[in-house]
Amino acid sequence: MDQVRLFALGGLDEDGKNMYVVEVGESIFVIEAGLKYPESTDQLGIERIIPDFKYLVENQHRIQAIFISHGHDDVMAALPNLLRHVKAPVYSTPLTAMLIEEMLKKEGLRDIRVHRVKRNSSFKIAGIAVRTFGMTQSIADGFGLAIETPQGSIVYTSEYIVDYDIHNDAFSCDITALAEIGKRGVLALMTESVGADREGHSAPHHRITEFVEPAFEDAEGRILITTYHQNLYRIIEIIELANKYNRKVIFYDDDLRAILKAVEKMGYYRMPIGLEIPKAKFTNDLKDVVVIVSGSGDHVFRRMHKVALGEDAMLRLNSQDTVVIASPVVPGTEREATNMENELYKENVRVVTLDRRKVYSMHASIEDLKMMLYLFKPTYYMPIKGEYRQLVSNANIALNMGYHADKILVLDNGQIAKFENGILKSTADQLTLEDVLIDGNENLDVSGMVLRDREILSTDGAIIVGIVVNHKTKEVIGGPDVQSRGVIYLKDADHIVKEIGNIIEKTVEDAVKEKRYENMAVRMEAKDRIVKYVLKETGKRPMILPAIVEINVTE
Repeated sequence: MDQVRLFALGGLDEDGKNMYVVEVGESIFVIEAGLKYPESTDQLGIERIIPDFKYLVENQHRIQAIFISHGHDDVMAALPNLLRHVKAPVYSTPLTAMLIEEMLKKEGLRDIRVHRVKRNSSFKIAGIAVRTFGMTQSIADGFGLAIETPQGSIVYTSEYIVDYDIHNDAFSCDITALAEIGKRGVLALMTESVGADREGHSAPHHRITEFVEPAFEDAEGRILITTYHQNLYRIIEIIELANKYNRKVIFYDDDLRAILKAVEKMGYYRMPIGLEIPKAKFTNDLKDVVVIVSGSGDHVFRRMHKVALGEDAMLRLNSQDTVVIASPVVPGTEREATNMENELYKENVRVVTLDRRKVYSMHASIEDLKMMLYLFKPTYYMPIKGEYRQLVSNANIALNMGYHADKILVLDNGQIAKFENGILKSTADQLTLEDVLIDGNENLDVSGMVLRDREILSTDGAIIVGIVVNHKTKEVIGGPDVQSRGVIYLKDADHIVKEIGNIIEKTVEDAVKEKRYENMAVRMEAKDRIVKYVLKETGKRPMILPAIVEINVTE
């Protein structure tokens, strides 16, 4: 019987950066390729964090498929980074496939085949049966999947809620399909943990209509609403409210409009005719309008913050405006959200913020998670997607339902669960993983040196030391000159400055005397000597930038 291995390259003990790996014998199936946004102040300048792909690159000949369950950044935005190093087929549903293709096109990636699958379908990849099933998520076309193995299915639900009042097939979930998979035998169930500490079901608390509608009833002027452009369910609620109150809609974000066009083309949802005002016809004098300001991650907060500061080319606030903040704060966006809200209050507009205790994100709560355990009846349960406290809360749900601790897998990223003959044999093996930090175009800093240099500059500063030598004789004819930024106050450290200059001068002289002078090599040697000296004298490790300028001297 083939060995089954199950592990995560991201998504455990963190919010985002989801990537899970299922190995059936020699075949590898990758589930998700997401990012997360930097959360701490020591990661300034970093735009996103993605999983460590080393294992997949080394074993890419074994990868049979990459599954992307829905169109959110935390599960698909690192896909271009992965596909630059790994050539493998991608599988997803039509809307998500369209979003993926647009993303790959922007990244300049061609010849990547994205297979379109139905939300409820069965097919085989490399002789291994795969079954997909629709899940109710905040974006249309979301799905989970079951990978059949000789030991039972490995089931991944992705994020979801249980909502019996969904009347749109693109958001619906067929509970009977889940029960059928459970009856066939499930070896391991992987289920999200973000909402594992919330009582009850997420539905109907995920709907914002009853909390936003009073703003529509009371607003004297325009209504500006912030939302994530990938939260399609919430955007549809806003559009329906605008239609109910005879307010025209303007989409600030072109990416959101592109998503809605795709949704309309696929027949998932159609905007009421005549409701939208094109951006080209928008003026700040319009009154009975709803402006949807959207974006991904902290971009939505940055955009509204720019509007509040009066720096936006399109929108200008006035005292009659009502601003509804319908984009919940997620890890990595706290600072931008606070800055935005603070500036909005300065502008004397009416600000409506949704209460997170009353309006839930579309993630499974305790009763939703219980339902999945009841339907799938897995032999082993693996909480995923969440910080460690959330993984533990999810594990406790299984414990309370009668599962023994040895059947619940709370793992770390890179920790491998091995199954043989339907029994967990080991979780001892561990892959060594590092966060991959991305700043702008990753191709400009593949090694991460720029980001490491930035960290050094932000903590221990920099020392620049220059010297001028005769190009022909290599005799020192100018300097040395030493400049310090963020390390020492030059006037109080003359002896240190003088010795740094002596070090570079002596390094040059020694190299010339020993007939081994080469500009780059001498600079590196001087740098190493200066680093050791400065560490000894100051206890700091600043960035050392030595410069040896060679000039031709006319006799």
